[in-house]
Amino acid sequence: MEGKMIGPGPYRATKLWNETIKLFRGGMPLKRHWAYFRSYDNSFTGSEAVDWLHELLKRNHNFGPEVTRYQTLQLLRKFMKNHVVEDVKGRYGKEDFEDSGQVYRFPPTSPLKPLPQRPPVSENCDLPRLIRWDDYEELPQPEKIPMKSLILNSETWNKRHSIAIGEVHECKIIRRSDITPKQVDQIWKKMTIAHLQRVLGLKTMDGVLDPKHVNAKHIIHNVFSVNKTGIVIVKNKAEDMPYWVLSAMKCLANWPNGRETKQPMYPGFERDVLRTVAEYFQRLKEPLLTFQLYEVFVNILSLLQQKEVAAEALQVCSLLLPPANRRRLQLLLRLMARVCQNPALPPLNDTIATRTLMVQTFSRCILGSAEEVDLDELLATKLVTFMMEHHDSVLRVPSNLHRHVEDHLSHLRRVQIKYAGADTDASLVSPSYCRKISRAEFEEQRVSSSQGPMQELLEGLIADTELSAKDKRKRLKQFQKSYPEIYRRRFPTAESKAAVLPEKAPRLKPQLMLLTLKKPFQPFQRSWSFRA
Repeated sequence: MEGKMIGPGPYRATKLWNETIKLFRGGMPLKRHWAYFRSYDNSFTGSEAVDWLHELLKRNHNFGPEVTRYQTLQLLRKFMKNHVVEDVKGRYGKEDFEDSGQVYRFPPTSPLKPLPQRPPVSENCDLPRLIRWDDYEELPQPEKIPMKSLILNSETWNKRHSIAIGEVHECKIIRRSDITPKQVDQIWKKMTIAHLQRVLGLKTMDGVLDPKHVNAKHIIHNVFSVNKTGIVIVKNKAEDMPYWVLSAMKCLANWPNGRETKQPMYPGFERDVLRTVAEYFQRLKEPLLTFQLYEVFVNILSLLQQKEVAAEALQVCSLLLPPANRRRLQLLLRLMARVCQNPALPPLNDTIATRTLMVQTFSRCILGSAEEVDLDELLATKLVTFMMEHHDSVLRVPSNLHRHVEDHLSHLRRVQIKYAGADTDASLVSPSYCRKISRAEFEEQRVSSSQGPMQELLEGLIADTELSAKDKRKRLKQFQKSYPEIYRRRFPTAESKAAVLPEKAPRLKPQLMLLTLKKPFQPFQRSWSFRA
């Protein structure tokens, strides 16, 4: 009787409590037992209950094989306190359940806990709406798009008219102010909660996480203020752990290389160091995962069979922690993992294995609820065991979330959409919403609004003395192709063009020039010779 897996959702701890009670009452073998000089039917001894429930919890996917016999006994004592079981005389509450031959029985009624009734909450009521790229102030639409007079030279003219003129599509010219730090905080907060909800597979976070308990400043600090190993950097040293605790953790994590020569050495020194570290964490006011996030981390327990999904959920959820709490958690999990993997470290307990000792010592320092929850210890054991075994990945900054937020912010910071053909040297009198116009209308507006500047541009090209004749002819040819009417009015005849820009002189072909010799060619004549 392994029971069903309790998936993520509101009040998962209460559902687990009720499910465990149902399994215990429905499967515990009942026999006749002798006690107080008489026999009792449908009863069981304390040892029988511990044995049976311990095996049940180890096989149950909601708890796992890490459950110890002592934790099972603690759970039965909570059953006794909540009148799930009673002794054969009907006593419960203040009586303590013993792992012995004492006889117990089930009461007639089933003490299941009712699920709290939560008021209906509208979706994302406490979260501001994300700003979008199309958030703009719509202004009255003018009949035509007024433009400032332009002073164009040859360079800006080439840049402007490199755009192909065609059908003008509908566009939006928007007025968008810069993204404020407050808006950035809102984006990080909402996208982090939405990402966590998607990983958990929940339709809503209502009853699991209260958005009021999420601080965007914590998320941003945990993402960006980390060292090269991924540990959070705390700027305020008063919020960090005391130096003597950090020194003790370093000594134990790097044993035997972490020992300092000034520290006294004696048998059992490593046990005292562990006790020092444990006392510091056990004296904290609240667990490292905080009371507000208890329900979220309990829901992550249902995903531990999917290691990658559970690791991503822990990555996102740990970003919600205060930076100093997250730093403590990172250092503690790293210490626990190194101690368990260090063969040079002497045994830290004579009866308990090092791995079990670390989990039992620090589990309640990591996960716990503000109000006493009966399955706290079992749930904390399972979660801490997983986090310790995967400490390198569970507290890493989630790359998917980081990329999605940065992409969204980059999208919002893009430049404004401008009217086709507009440039940095041309600005609108006021932003407006453009309507689609025909080619004929565009040509009419283009000619009427740019005829004067184009004439000035043409005269500037003609009078430019720095341009070579070749470049000037090339620019004039481009102008003639784009503005034939203006060009025709300026140069109605070939003579008018020749008066401004003379025609190229015809290029003469080089003629073959024969060299004339001063004297006619004479063959070689021997004039004298050498003789021996």
